[in-house]
Amino acid sequence: MTTPDTGPTIGLDAAMASRFARITLAHIGLQYPYKLDLVLTGPQDAVPPATLHPIFHGSFDWHSCVHGWWQLLTLRRLFPDLPEAAAIVERADAMLTPALVAGELAYLDRPMSGGFERPYGWAWLLALHAEAERHDAPWAAALAPLAAAFAARFSAYLPKLTYPIRVGTHFNTAFALVLARDWATGRDAHLAALIDARARDWFGDDRGCQAWEPSGDDFLSPALTEALLMSRVLPPAEFAAWFAAFLPDLASGQPKTLFRPAHVSDRTDGKIAHLDGLNLSRAWCWRAIADAHSGTVPLEAVANDHLQTSLPHLDEDYMGAHWLPTFALLALIR
Repeated sequence: MTTPDTGPTIGLDAAMASRFARITLAHIGLQYPYKLDLVLTGPQDAVPPATLHPIFHGSFDWHSCVHGWWQLLTLRRLFPDLPEAAAIVERADAMLTPALVAGELAYLDRPMSGGFERPYGWAWLLALHAEAERHDAPWAAALAPLAAAFAARFSAYLPKLTYPIRVGTHFNTAFALVLARDWATGRDAHLAALIDARARDWFGDDRGCQAWEPSGDDFLSPALTEALLMSRVLPPAEFAAWFAAFLPDLASGQPKTLFRPAHVSDRTDGKIAHLDGLNLSRAWCWRAIADAHSGTVPLEAVANDHLQTSLPHLDEDYMGAHWLPTFALLALIR
């Protein structure tokens, strides 16, 4: 295969972290435009987003606001002297409170809310709670009831999900389980074991992945998110055997679609702008898989190629700016 000429490995530094924080602080509380995930049960439900979601009413939609907070808290932990750190703490102190969490919990009790943000937003809320626990602050305690509610939803949902959802968008099962498993490990033994069992059931026998991707609005790689999940679930030797069978032609750069960054034709179109996220999330997957894979294929170089394609465009338009820095951060800290 031809190795991408990508230069030195791209890493997260303070300047880049500050850039990410500035982008996200500008929209984390921006109420409009906003895309609701809401089933109206009557005219009384037609209220402003901030009434329905007292915390997560910014960043265009609920899940982007949730992972925007994950991103900000992660940056504050990694770079405590960041110029934006004080603003992050001030806003987190004001927003991540028990009273406002109670408002978010109330939304889950609404009629017909069982599918709200399933499973993408559920997983990101668990990731946010896990990150909040790493700070000497009251944020994790405030978020704990919301995390418990979504963990319970996962525990009820996974046994009845007969087939995994393999699309490259928010409904992807493997991506959600990567984040949910990270949270469940050490916190919820039942959920962690359930995730591992279901992952083996759904993906354990997968062989010869064709990787017919991307689709036109993918921001996740169905192939690579599955591989990343299995790298977490399986012991190293078992994963090596599984991965060799899953992508048997990896050494020759096949399937080509996984090695070639996606082209983004219009970053003002929210769905087409998803493809920048695909490049960033693939970089995350390739880097994380490289950590678990002892082969000779230069996966880090492939990841760099994807990163370099989309990192310059994070805030080119609001349709990307409201969420892309999160996926850039994932890739850079894997």
